Amino acid sequence: MLGRLVDERQRTRAVDAVWDGALSRLRALDALFINLECPLSTRGRPWQRTHRPFHFRADQDWAVPALSAAGVDWATLANNHLLDFGEPALLDTLDALSAAGIAHSGAGRDERDARAPATATVGELTVAFCSATDNTPEYAAGPDGPGVARTALDLNDPTERGKLATAVDDALATDPDLLVASLHWGPNMTTEVFGRHREVGHWLLDRGVDVVHGHSAHVFKAVEVADNGLLMYDCGDFVDDYAVDDALRNDRSFLFELTVAEDGTPEQLRLVPVEIRNCAVHLAGGAVAQWCRETMRRRSREFDTAFERDGEALVAAW
Repeated sequence: MLGRLVDERQRTRAVDAVWDGALSRLRALDALFINLECPLSTRGRPWQRTHRPFHFRADQDWAVPALSAAGVDWATLANNHLLDFGEPALLDTLDALSAAGIAHSGAGRDERDARAPATATVGELTVAFCSATDNTPEYAAGPDGPGVARTALDLNDPTERGKLATAVDDALATDPDLLVASLHWGPNMTTEVFGRHREVGHWLLDRGVDVVHGHSAHVFKAVEVADNGLLMYDCGDFVDDYAVDDALRNDRSFLFELTVAEDGTPEQLRLVPVEIRNCAVHLAGGAVAQWCRETMRRRSREFDTAFERDGEALVAAW
Protein backbone atom coordinates (compact mmCIF):
# COMPACT_ATOMS: atom_id res chain seq x y z
CA MET A 1 0.00 0.00 0.00
CA LEU A 2 1.87 3.00 -1.34
CA GLY A 3 -0.64 5.70 -0.43
CA ARG A 4 -1.25 8.19 2.36
CA LEU A 5 1.91 8.62 4.53
CA VAL A 6 3.97 6.39 2.22
CA ASP A 7 3.03 8.65 -0.68
CA GLU A 8 3.72 11.77 1.39
CA ARG A 9 7.20 10.65 2.44
CA GLN A 10 8.14 9.39 -0.99
CA ARG A 11 7.65 12.84 -2.44
CA THR A 12 10.68 14.05 -0.46
CA ARG A 13 13.03 11.06 -0.63
CA ALA A 14 14.69 8.90 -3.27
CA VAL A 15 12.29 6.94 -5.47
CA ASP A 16 13.66 3.59 -4.28
CA ALA A 17 13.72 4.55 -0.57
CA VAL A 18 10.45 2.69 -0.01
CA TRP A 19 12.39 -0.58 -0.48
CA ASP A 20 15.28 0.50 1.74
CA GLY A 21 17.74 -2.34 2.44
CA ALA A 22 15.57 -4.91 0.67
CA LEU A 23 16.15 -3.37 -2.76
CA SER A 24 19.18 -5.43 -3.73
CA ARG A 25 17.41 -8.63 -2.66
CA LEU A 26 14.35 -7.71 -4.72
CA ARG A 27 16.40 -6.88 -7.78
CA ALA A 28 18.29 -10.18 -7.53
CA LEU A 29 15.07 -12.15 -8.08
CA ASP A 30 14.24 -13.50 -11.54
CA ALA A 31 10.76 -11.97 -11.17
CA LEU A 32 8.77 -10.08 -8.57
CA PHE A 33 5.00 -10.39 -8.10
CA ILE A 34 2.94 -8.17 -5.77
CA ASN A 35 -0.50 -7.21 -4.52
CA LEU A 36 -0.88 -3.48 -5.25
CA GLU A 37 -3.42 -2.16 -2.75
CA CYS A 38 -4.01 1.38 -3.92
CA PRO A 39 -4.55 3.20 -7.22
CA LEU A 40 -1.68 5.10 -8.80
CA SER A 41 -3.14 8.47 -9.70
CA THR A 42 -3.68 12.06 -8.62
CA ARG A 43 -7.10 12.17 -10.29
CA GLY A 44 -10.52 11.30 -8.98
CA ARG A 45 -12.47 11.99 -5.81
CA PRO A 46 -12.80 9.85 -2.67
CA TRP A 47 -15.43 7.13 -3.02
CA GLN A 48 -18.72 8.36 -1.51
CA ARG A 49 -21.33 5.88 -2.77
CA THR A 50 -20.89 3.77 0.36
CA HIS A 51 -19.09 4.51 3.61
CA ARG A 52 -15.31 4.10 3.38
CA PRO A 53 -13.15 4.83 6.46
CA PHE A 54 -9.95 5.06 4.40
CA HIS A 55 -9.07 6.26 0.93
CA PHE A 56 -5.63 5.39 -0.45
CA ARG A 57 -3.76 6.45 -3.57
CA ALA A 58 -0.19 7.14 -4.63
CA ASP A 59 1.24 9.54 -7.20
CA GLN A 60 2.24 7.50 -10.23
CA ASP A 61 5.11 9.90 -10.94
CA TRP A 62 7.13 8.26 -8.14
CA ALA A 63 5.22 5.00 -7.58
CA VAL A 64 5.69 3.55 -11.05
CA PRO A 65 9.45 4.25 -11.09
CA ALA A 66 9.66 2.74 -7.59
CA LEU A 67 7.92 -0.44 -8.74
CA SER A 68 10.22 -0.59 -11.76
CA ALA A 69 13.29 0.00 -9.58
CA ALA A 70 12.37 -3.06 -7.52
CA GLY A 71 11.83 -5.12 -10.67
CA VAL A 72 8.08 -5.71 -10.32
CA ASP A 73 6.83 -7.85 -13.22
CA TRP A 74 3.16 -8.31 -12.26
CA ALA A 75 0.63 -6.86 -9.84
CA THR A 76 -2.76 -8.11 -8.75
CA LEU A 77 -5.34 -5.34 -8.48
CA ALA A 78 -8.29 -7.36 -7.16
CA ASN A 79 -8.63 -5.81 -3.71
CA ASN A 80 -10.72 -3.40 -1.67
CA HIS A 81 -8.86 -0.14 -2.44
CA LEU A 82 -8.48 0.11 -6.23
CA LEU A 83 -11.62 2.25 -6.53
CA ASP A 84 -10.93 4.45 -3.51
CA PHE A 85 -10.72 7.46 -5.83
CA GLY A 86 -13.24 6.29 -8.38
CA GLU A 87 -13.00 5.17 -11.97
CA PRO A 88 -10.51 7.83 -13.18
CA ALA A 89 -7.87 6.70 -10.68
CA LEU A 90 -8.42 3.03 -11.48
CA LEU A 91 -8.07 3.71 -15.21
CA ASP A 92 -4.91 5.74 -14.59
CA THR A 93 -3.49 2.75 -12.70
CA LEU A 94 -4.17 0.36 -15.56
CA ASP A 95 -2.57 2.73 -18.06
CA ALA A 96 0.46 3.49 -15.88
CA LEU A 97 1.26 -0.16 -15.21
CA SER A 98 0.82 -1.10 -18.86
CA ALA A 99 3.07 1.75 -19.98
CA ALA A 100 5.75 0.54 -17.56
CA GLY A 101 5.53 -3.03 -18.86
CA ILE A 102 4.12 -4.34 -15.56
CA ALA A 103 1.52 -7.06 -16.19
CA HIS A 104 -1.63 -6.91 -14.08
CA SER A 105 -4.86 -8.77 -13.45
CA GLY A 106 -7.89 -8.40 -11.21
CA ALA A 107 -9.19 -5.00 -12.32
CA GLY A 108 -10.26 -3.61 -15.67
CA ARG A 109 -12.40 -1.36 -17.78
CA ASP A 110 -15.29 -3.78 -17.50
CA GLU A 111 -16.02 -7.17 -15.94
CA ARG A 112 -14.53 -9.16 -18.80
CA ASP A 113 -11.33 -7.13 -18.67
CA ALA A 114 -11.11 -7.40 -14.86
CA ARG A 115 -11.43 -11.19 -14.94
CA ALA A 116 -8.96 -11.71 -17.77
CA PRO A 117 -5.71 -13.54 -16.92
CA ALA A 118 -2.29 -11.97 -17.20
CA THR A 119 1.04 -13.54 -18.15
CA ALA A 120 4.67 -12.75 -17.44
CA THR A 121 7.79 -14.25 -18.98
CA VAL A 122 10.47 -15.36 -16.53
CA GLY A 123 13.50 -16.59 -18.41
CA GLU A 124 12.13 -19.39 -20.58
CA LEU A 125 9.05 -19.87 -18.40
CA THR A 126 5.57 -18.41 -18.83
CA VAL A 127 3.72 -17.58 -15.61
CA ALA A 128 -0.03 -17.00 -15.77
CA PHE A 129 -2.15 -15.23 -13.15
CA CYS A 130 -5.82 -15.05 -12.29
CA SER A 131 -7.08 -12.72 -9.57
CA ALA A 132 -10.22 -12.22 -7.49
CA THR A 133 -11.42 -10.69 -4.22
CA ASP A 134 -14.37 -11.42 -1.95
CA ASN A 135 -14.13 -7.94 -0.40
CA THR A 136 -16.07 -4.77 -1.27
CA PRO A 137 -18.86 -5.89 -3.63
CA GLU A 138 -19.51 -2.23 -4.51
CA TYR A 139 -16.11 -2.14 -6.25
CA ALA A 140 -17.00 -4.98 -8.63
CA ALA A 141 -16.54 -4.32 -12.32
CA GLY A 142 -19.75 -4.38 -14.34
CA PRO A 143 -20.58 -5.30 -17.94
CA ASP A 144 -19.89 -1.71 -18.98
CA GLY A 145 -18.08 -0.21 -16.01
CA PRO A 146 -14.60 -0.41 -14.51
CA GLY A 147 -13.84 -2.16 -11.24
CA VAL A 148 -12.28 -5.26 -9.74
CA ALA A 149 -12.80 -8.98 -10.25
CA ARG A 150 -15.16 -9.72 -7.39
CA THR A 151 -16.48 -13.12 -6.33
CA ALA A 152 -18.06 -14.47 -3.16
CA LEU A 153 -15.62 -17.43 -3.24
CA ASP A 154 -18.56 -19.72 -2.51
CA LEU A 155 -18.16 -23.14 -4.11
CA ASN A 156 -21.75 -24.01 -3.18
CA ASP A 157 -23.06 -21.23 -5.41
CA PRO A 158 -22.94 -22.41 -9.06
CA THR A 159 -22.59 -18.86 -10.36
CA GLU A 160 -19.70 -17.98 -8.07
CA ARG A 161 -18.01 -21.33 -8.63
CA GLY A 162 -18.37 -20.76 -12.36
CA LYS A 163 -16.56 -17.42 -12.11
CA LEU A 164 -13.57 -19.12 -10.51
CA ALA A 165 -13.64 -22.02 -12.94
CA THR A 166 -13.70 -19.69 -15.93
CA ALA A 167 -10.83 -17.62 -14.54
CA VAL A 168 -8.69 -20.73 -14.09
CA ASP A 169 -9.62 -22.14 -17.50
CA ASP A 170 -8.82 -18.86 -19.23
CA ALA A 171 -5.43 -18.75 -17.51
CA LEU A 172 -4.72 -22.39 -18.42
CA ALA A 173 -5.55 -21.55 -22.03
CA THR A 174 -2.38 -19.44 -22.15
CA ASP A 175 -0.44 -22.71 -21.70
CA PRO A 176 1.62 -21.51 -18.74
CA ASP A 177 4.48 -23.32 -17.04
CA LEU A 178 3.26 -21.96 -13.68
CA LEU A 179 -0.23 -20.80 -12.75
CA VAL A 180 -0.81 -18.47 -9.78
CA ALA A 181 -4.24 -17.70 -8.33
CA SER A 182 -4.08 -14.46 -6.36
CA LEU A 183 -6.93 -14.00 -3.87
CA HIS A 184 -7.70 -11.00 -1.67
CA TRP A 185 -9.93 -12.80 0.79
CA GLY A 186 -11.34 -12.55 4.27
CA PRO A 187 -11.37 -9.91 7.02
CA ASN A 188 -8.54 -7.84 8.48
CA MET A 189 -6.32 -8.78 11.42
CA THR A 190 -7.16 -12.47 11.68
CA THR A 191 -4.56 -15.25 11.81
CA GLU A 192 -7.03 -18.11 11.35
CA VAL A 193 -7.15 -20.03 8.07
CA PHE A 194 -10.88 -20.25 7.43
CA GLY A 195 -12.28 -23.58 6.35
CA ARG A 196 -13.88 -22.17 3.21
CA HIS A 197 -10.60 -20.60 2.15
CA ARG A 198 -8.82 -23.92 2.53
CA GLU A 199 -11.62 -25.56 0.53
CA VAL A 200 -11.36 -22.99 -2.25
CA GLY A 201 -7.57 -23.21 -2.25
CA HIS A 202 -7.51 -26.96 -2.69
CA TRP A 203 -10.28 -26.78 -5.28
CA LEU A 204 -8.08 -24.39 -7.28
CA LEU A 205 -5.08 -26.72 -7.02
CA ASP A 206 -7.23 -29.61 -8.22
CA ARG A 207 -8.23 -27.55 -11.29
CA GLY A 208 -4.62 -26.88 -12.30
CA VAL A 209 -3.43 -23.93 -10.20
CA ASP A 210 0.14 -24.36 -8.90
CA VAL A 211 0.30 -21.57 -6.30
CA VAL A 212 -2.42 -19.85 -4.27
CA HIS A 213 -1.23 -16.34 -3.34
CA GLY A 214 -3.44 -15.09 -0.50
CA HIS A 215 -3.62 -11.60 1.03
CA SER A 216 -6.03 -9.24 2.84
CA ALA A 217 -5.66 -9.86 6.59
CA HIS A 218 -2.61 -7.56 7.04
CA VAL A 219 -0.93 -10.39 8.97
CA PHE A 220 0.72 -13.47 7.54
CA LYS A 221 -1.00 -16.82 7.87
CA ALA A 222 -0.01 -20.45 7.45
CA VAL A 223 1.83 -21.93 4.52
CA GLU A 224 0.63 -25.34 3.30
CA VAL A 225 2.65 -27.55 0.98
CA ALA A 226 0.20 -29.90 -0.76
CA ASP A 227 0.91 -32.79 -3.11
CA ASN A 228 -0.29 -30.74 -6.07
CA GLY A 229 0.76 -27.21 -5.17
CA LEU A 230 1.49 -24.47 -2.66
CA LEU A 231 -0.94 -22.45 -0.57
CA MET A 232 0.22 -19.19 1.01
CA TYR A 233 -2.98 -18.34 2.84
CA ASP A 234 -1.95 -14.75 3.56
CA CYS A 235 1.37 -13.07 2.87
CA GLY A 236 0.77 -10.20 5.29
CA ASP A 237 1.92 -6.63 4.60
CA PHE A 238 5.14 -5.59 2.84
CA VAL A 239 4.88 -1.77 2.73
CA ASP A 240 2.23 0.49 4.30
CA ASP A 241 1.67 3.17 6.96
CA TYR A 242 -0.81 1.23 9.11
CA ALA A 243 -1.06 1.39 12.90
CA VAL A 244 0.73 -1.58 14.45
CA ASP A 245 -1.05 -4.10 16.66
CA ASP A 246 1.41 -5.00 19.42
CA ALA A 247 0.24 -8.63 19.54
CA LEU A 248 -0.40 -9.42 15.88
CA ARG A 249 2.56 -7.33 14.61
CA ASN A 250 1.13 -6.49 11.22
CA ASP A 251 4.42 -4.68 10.52
CA ARG A 252 6.24 -8.02 10.26
CA SER A 253 6.09 -10.57 7.48
CA PHE A 254 8.28 -12.17 4.84
CA LEU A 255 9.52 -11.86 1.32
CA PHE A 256 8.16 -15.12 -0.14
CA GLU A 257 10.81 -16.44 -2.56
CA LEU A 258 9.62 -19.36 -4.69
CA THR A 259 12.09 -21.55 -6.57
CA VAL A 260 10.72 -23.59 -9.46
CA ALA A 261 12.16 -26.31 -11.68
CA GLU A 262 12.87 -25.84 -15.38
CA ASP A 263 9.34 -27.00 -16.17
CA GLY A 264 7.80 -24.56 -13.69
CA THR A 265 7.13 -27.08 -10.91
CA PRO A 266 7.47 -25.45 -7.45
CA GLU A 267 10.47 -26.85 -5.58
CA GLN A 268 11.23 -24.62 -2.61
CA LEU A 269 9.79 -21.67 -0.70
CA ARG A 270 12.16 -19.40 1.19
CA LEU A 271 10.66 -17.01 3.74
CA VAL A 272 12.91 -14.00 4.30
CA PRO A 273 11.78 -11.97 7.36
CA VAL A 274 10.95 -8.31 6.78
CA GLU A 275 9.71 -5.41 8.90
CA ILE A 276 8.02 -2.12 8.00
CA ARG A 277 9.61 0.99 9.52
CA ASN A 278 9.24 4.62 8.47
CA CYS A 279 6.93 3.64 5.61
CA ALA A 280 9.59 1.42 4.05
CA VAL A 281 10.41 -2.29 4.07
CA HIS A 282 13.55 -3.57 5.81
CA LEU A 283 15.16 -7.00 5.92
CA ALA A 284 14.77 -8.22 9.50
CA GLY A 285 17.27 -9.95 11.76
CA GLY A 286 17.77 -10.77 15.41
CA ALA A 287 14.72 -10.84 17.66
CA VAL A 288 12.36 -9.62 14.91
CA ALA A 289 13.38 -12.41 12.53
CA GLN A 290 13.12 -14.94 15.36
CA TRP A 291 9.56 -13.78 16.10
CA CYS A 292 8.66 -14.14 12.43
CA ARG A 293 10.10 -17.66 12.21
CA GLU A 294 8.50 -18.89 15.42
CA THR A 295 5.14 -17.39 14.52
CA MET A 296 5.12 -18.90 11.04
CA ARG A 297 6.03 -22.32 12.41
CA ARG A 298 3.21 -22.09 14.94
CA ARG A 299 0.60 -20.88 12.46
CA SER A 300 1.56 -23.58 9.94
CA ARG A 301 1.70 -26.46 12.42
CA GLU A 302 -1.81 -27.73 11.72
CA PHE A 303 -0.84 -28.17 8.05
CA ASP A 304 2.24 -30.28 8.87
CA THR A 305 4.47 -27.86 6.96
CA ALA A 306 8.14 -28.73 7.53
CA PHE A 307 10.52 -25.75 7.75
CA GLU A 308 14.27 -25.65 8.07
CA ARG A 309 16.17 -22.58 9.19
CA ASP A 310 18.73 -21.09 6.82
CA GLY A 311 20.32 -18.00 8.36
CA GLU A 312 17.50 -15.62 9.21
CA ALA A 313 15.14 -17.33 6.75
CA LEU A 314 12.84 -20.33 6.89
CA VAL A 315 12.84 -22.82 4.00
CA ALA A 316 10.03 -25.20 3.05
CA ALA A 317 10.97 -27.79 0.47
CA TRP A 318 9.07 -30.63 -1.15
